[in-house]
Amino acid sequence: MFAYNPIQRGCVARYLDPGLFTFMTSAAAHSATRASSSSISPATRRSILLLSCATFSSMVAQRICDAMLPELSRVFAVSLAQAAQVVSVFAVTYGIAQLFYGPLGDRLGKFRIVTFAALGCSVGSALAVFATSLDVLLLARIMMALGAAALIPLAMAWVGDTVPAHELQEMLTRTGLGSTLGIVCGQLLGGLLTDALGWRWAFAFLVLLFGAVGSLLWGDLRRQQRLAPAVAVPEPQAPVVHPHFLKQAWRIASRPWPRTILLLAVIEGAMGFGVLAMWASHLHHALGLSLSVSGAIVALFGLGGVGYMAAGRALIPRLGQHGLVLLGGGLVGISALALAYIPHWGPAIPASLVGGFGFFMFHNVMQANATQMAPEARGTAVSLFASFLFLGQSLGVVLAAALIGWIGSSAVVALGGGVMAVEGAYFAWVLRRRDKN
Repeated sequence: MFAYNPIQRGCVARYLDPGLFTFMTSAAAHSATRASSSSISPATRRSILLLSCATFSSMVAQRICDAMLPELSRVFAVSLAQAAQVVSVFAVTYGIAQLFYGPLGDRLGKFRIVTFAALGCSVGSALAVFATSLDVLLLARIMMALGAAALIPLAMAWVGDTVPAHELQEMLTRTGLGSTLGIVCGQLLGGLLTDALGWRWAFAFLVLLFGAVGSLLWGDLRRQQRLAPAVAVPEPQAPVVHPHFLKQAWRIASRPWPRTILLLAVIEGAMGFGVLAMWASHLHHALGLSLSVSGAIVALFGLGGVGYMAAGRALIPRLGQHGLVLLGGGLVGISALALAYIPHWGPAIPASLVGGFGFFMFHNVMQANATQMAPEARGTAVSLFASFLFLGQSLGVVLAAALIGWIGSSAVVALGGGVMAVEGAYFAWVLRRRDKN
């Protein structure tokens, strides 16, 4: 294994097409990893595992309210659209906070920020446990979002800075596995705990989860600080520039390709993650399923994502970026149509699985392009991407909740899937055109 030089890597990425560069190196990842397995130390792998736990926790916090929306509507005597604010307010706060965590991570250290953010999430979760009104619960969700916002983008950026280019896709898949499992557990536990013990117990679980993950991250951060001069897991040494954040963000967003990725991220967040928050409520109201069963079925969406993570190594070189987004968007569209209009819960099980598989085919390509948008300011670039993604989600939740009262939940679910299919086709066309140029 050659010694990793981030400056050389930045030069290579500058002269090669970023998307093509990522997927060319991914196709050779299996053989390269075997031939040079010593490139990533055991200490670094341990840190990546802990970051995966952090991304898991972030997504659990984000999705745990999906299945409990009907119960919150009943308990606080509000409409479903008002109860859905616990999702949309979280997403808005989460998205805005990305704008600050990116440059903060570039300056103070990404792993350090992730550690303290995880510990901070436990405080917001504790407030949610004792919430006596929807307003207090919304305040608690804002506090949770302020911490959770740092976890996924800074974990991705830390991996992007630390891991050699030819192993980046595999390591991003590992952190992605954490967030994907978080979708599964968040939706499943939200329904199960709400039905069995009450909605407060779901937030009590988050107190314990974030406390444990934050403590483990703190221990690893201390170990990194002790060993930093000599070995193991130094804070990434990528070339760092520190212009004013707004100038840095504008510099990234003003480039044509990053601008395309950011706009697609808004649509993906709205029609993918945003409308997904309504799936469990649709199954509960349209098919009469319990919150536990509805949450369990929708949790299979995340399990489908886990399936893609397992199959990704084989699919990436065979389909390429354009093939992944085209097929992935199409699978989401078909699955959403099935879940929306088939009047029986049985087909919803494979539909949720296949939909998750397709969505993460699409999303993994988006992530790969996001990490390569600006290697010289990766933390800011990835956080900008995540900000657009989750601002899109907040818009999607608000729009979906409002449209359900007008056109019904079936039409809303189908509309979200249809837009994802169109987006996949458009993104595939853009990627082909970019490859030709």
